[in-house]
Amino acid sequence: MSTHIAVVGKGGTGKTTFSALAIRYLIEKNRGTVLAVDADPNANLNEALGMEVATTISQLIEQTKDPKALPVGMTKETFIEYKLQQSLVETKKVDLLAMGGPQGPGCYCYPNDLLRKYMELLEKNYDYMMTDNEAGMEHISRGILKDVDQLFVISDASVRGIRTAGRLGELVQKLKSKIGKTHLIVTKGTPEIMEELKPAIGETRLEMIGWIPYDENVLQFDASGKPLYELPAESPAVKAVYEILEKAGF
Repeated sequence: MSTHIAVVGKGGTGKTTFSALAIRYLIEKNRGTVLAVDADPNANLNEALGMEVATTISQLIEQTKDPKALPVGMTKETFIEYKLQQSLVETKKVDLLAMGGPQGPGCYCYPNDLLRKYMELLEKNYDYMMTDNEAGMEHISRGILKDVDQLFVISDASVRGIRTAGRLGELVQKLKSKIGKTHLIVTKGTPEIMEELKPAIGETRLEMIGWIPYDENVLQFDASGKPLYELPAESPAVKAVYEILEKAGF
């Protein structure tokens, strides 16, 4: 079975930056094959990795609600599985699935069940599955993505952000999915700010595995549309993420 790494946190905290650099770490260190799953409705993990996504899984599932979209002689289950396979973006280094935005009205229990089974089959082909989740962790709570080995909760360097991370940590404890180790990571910090945040961090009862300093390189890459995967090795964000993953045992 593959090792499942999941990343959660509210918007703007740096979830996708961490996910992209974590994937880069696994590839550079020759840890094995990687399946990246962008489960955030505001999907941009592909841009951070420098990959193009033609369609999202939510768009494909939406198509199953139109009877006219089903080819003659093909069952709905076969059609969905075929479409899911089409949605996989493959490269030599990493493969990517993009979940996409919220689905329309109606029951999606059947296609979601197929998606869950497809994910279970797919991840067996990889050594690692890295999931960049939305703040609400809908895909985890619905059981589509489950059995997470290590969960990284991302917060920005603010008391408000830390408290939000703490609430996400509490939600994790209530989920039916099997969650292994849970870590807290604070982004865009400085030594002085991290010292001030110690009381708030302690209140979350989350283990803080490390923090990522504010990095001008990330800002410049975002502004120019460059993939964050290509950040220079000496970039403070790259160094910090690598240290965190080494500490986590990867």
